[in-house]
Amino acid sequence: MSDHPISKNDEVERTRSSDEAAPTPAADESPCAQKENVVEPRDIEELKQDVVAVLQTVYDPEIPVNIQELGMIYDVTVSPEQDVLIQMTLTSPACPVAGSLPGEVEMKVAGVQGVRQAKVELVWDPPWTPDMMSEAAKLRLNMF
Repeated sequence: MSDHPISKNDEVERTRSSDEAAPTPAADESPCAQKENVVEPRDIEELKQDVVAVLQTVYDPEIPVNIQELGMIYDVTVSPEQDVLIQMTLTSPACPVAGSLPGEVEMKVAGVQGVRQAKVELVWDPPWTPDMMSEAAKLRLNMF
């Protein structure tokens, strides 16, 4: 609670008519409202590169390789409105992280500067195989 009591003048200021009232700070200064409603325009390809960089920080907890290198990301699409759609798969439909990994990906991508909205679409076709891994991932997992 503030050390300054609310005066009668403060109360009058808050009850001015709508045509002479200034916008209230609560509506205009909320960081959440600004994050949800205002997105700085960015180059689509640059934004896509930033999204891919974030995907390289997400790991399947059972495998010490990020999901991008594992080949679990099938497509990243960035719309002109800067909405991101990620088509990804898991190593198997019975994967223990099926309930959490797509949500983690969505959350991390949504945190990329310039992304208005992120959505993950889990796909099973084509099914994931070890052949989809990058050479670096295969090397790291001694699969040569």
